[in-house]
Amino acid sequence: MARLIKRYENRKLYDTEASAYVSLSDIAELVRAGETVEVVDQSTGQDLTAQTLTQIILAEGKQGHQPISAEVLHKLLRQSGAALDAGFDQLRVRVDDLVEHSLDRLGRLLHGPRADELDTLRNQLHEAEQKLATLLDAIDRPSPQNGAVSEEGNASSSESTPPSP
Repeated sequence: MARLIKRYENRKLYDTEASAYVSLSDIAELVRAGETVEVVDQSTGQDLTAQTLTQIILAEGKQGHQPISAEVLHKLLRQSGAALDAGFDQLRVRVDDLVEHSLDRLGRLLHGPRADELDTLRNQLHEAEQKLATLLDAIDRPSPQNGAVSEEGNASSSESTPPSP
């Protein structure tokens, strides 16, 4: 996990792990010692790590230290441009995919069933529900053919038996 350094409005840097204010050279020493640092603006939470590390490199260059050769700086700038281009390419591909997916969904909606076709289907469904309700009511109603009890209390049967003599 990165060591958290907070930058305050007065531009002071505070190392939260050491509970002490630090300078740019202190941060440089932490990084050289193998620490990973994360510098954030205390009030906004904005990540200022890259800006701070760049500022350290510039400050050390002004002091006569040449921590990085001009050749390495040239390569770094070229690679950062290539990395930026690659990032934009990835973003463009993602946006293109999102647009294509959205247009595909929109096309399916436009070429799908139209409102009048949906109304026809709704009407047919309503009619089918009414017919089904009528059939279910007919099944639930007792009738003499279905073994209902007659007025005398005898069950009538669908099978007919001849009267006995």
